[in-house]
Amino acid sequence: MKFKTILIFFFAALLVQPVFTQTISKHRVIILTDIEADPDDSESMVRLLLYSNVIDIKGLIATTSCWQKNRVAPESIVKIVEAYGKVQQNLLKHESGFPDYESLLKKIKHGLAQYGMNGVGEGKDSEGSNWIIKILEEKDNRPLWISVWGGVNTLAQALYTIRKTKPESEVNKLIAKLRVYTISDQDDSGMWIRKNFPGIFYIVSPGDDYGSATWSAINTFINGINNETISNKWLAKNIQQGHGPLGAKYPDVAYGMEGDTPSFLCLIPNGLNDAEHPEKGGWGGRYELYKPDFSTIKKGSSDVPLEPETREIWTNAVDSFKPYLFNDYGRRVRPDSAEFRDNKVSLWRWRNDFQNDFASRMDWCTKSFKEVNHPPVPALGHPEEINVKSGEGFSLSAIGTTDPDGDNLSYLWFNYPEAGSYKKFIKIDSAENLYAVYVKAPVVDKKETAHFILKVTDKGIPQLSRYKRVVVNILPK
Repeated sequence: MKFKTILIFFFAALLVQPVFTQTISKHRVIILTDIEADPDDSESMVRLLLYSNVIDIKGLIATTSCWQKNRVAPESIVKIVEAYGKVQQNLLKHESGFPDYESLLKKIKHGLAQYGMNGVGEGKDSEGSNWIIKILEEKDNRPLWISVWGGVNTLAQALYTIRKTKPESEVNKLIAKLRVYTISDQDDSGMWIRKNFPGIFYIVSPGDDYGSATWSAINTFINGINNETISNKWLAKNIQQGHGPLGAKYPDVAYGMEGDTPSFLCLIPNGLNDAEHPEKGGWGGRYELYKPDFSTIKKGSSDVPLEPETREIWTNAVDSFKPYLFNDYGRRVRPDSAEFRDNKVSLWRWRNDFQNDFASRMDWCTKSFKEVNHPPVPALGHPEEINVKSGEGFSLSAIGTTDPDGDNLSYLWFNYPEAGSYKKFIKIDSAENLYAVYVKAPVVDKKETAHFILKVTDKGIPQLSRYKRVVVNILPK
């Protein structure tokens, strides 16, 4: 009874708290893709265009890779963009900001049809490398993300030209705006970039051992969980068939579903992602800044050389995760008895959420607003960063959360230890699925940070989730 009284006191206090919001700026991105080397580039391109209203696509550049060394295929990008153009007007019924396909066509470029460092150097400029420089030089303070789905030599050539033609101060200014997320190393120019431009923000699972890379969790079958949303049957029903001309452009899986998609998942505004801070974790996985141990990196099957890193990079980070399971009776959810721990966990833990989100947006291509689902809009009854004293209790509230379709909502609060400085798991002291919960801060002798995630899921079809992240600063007494 005393515990309930405490909860009522805290929840009542939250009712008078204002709702804090922030304006989200679209992330700029240029895509480098070895499209046609593997169907997964086309798959990822279909998904990317469905988020073109919340990601500012600045370029779509066809490149080579170790799997496609002597050709580039911009015409394949054109076909997918043209299919997008046929559904763009229907997408606008659901959210604003979807660009017209003509503007996207103008952003399709190509790099040299040469492999790796053979395409970098004097006289190696291309339409693609010049376009990267042009966008970098625009008067826009936002970082420019380079999402690399194949080889990275088009970016390497842009950097080569920048360094050759500009004063050092200008070079440093432009490099400071770059954010690179590469799907492992698919040519030999990635290592060259990291050696020669050590200041570049660079996310990569180094080498070509794709099986151990964080990004590969998007299509990895995980024993002990439900893998339905990456099945061919699920893709046929929810993406490929009956969803208009864009869905029809989504090819069957050959080697792995959408291996390139993680490179832009972190740019989608969902309340969880913070692209500038890969250590916080999100749909694109979680990464930490360190110099990896070269002796533990395995060689894959390509001819991309494997060399020790000469600098710190944003790379694989380990998460521990217990999924929550649905209960038929009583409290709606319960933590699984099984716990998973490795770097891939940091990505696949969100997989059902981003797959359902993809399926919902594909529904938007052909149906009216009333016929389909739209994501909930989480809110907090307090700031996104709060201070508490060591050992003291505090409350977290999702008051003000809404849903555009009027759907019933489910709430789930959980601590994300790896994202903060306090690495021990902090238990929610009340039911985790209440809209407002009570937590007791651990006892600390120095300032620590703990991240708590609010996940709000509607009961539409498919079920959609959005998040709020609360950073709790725990201060010693």
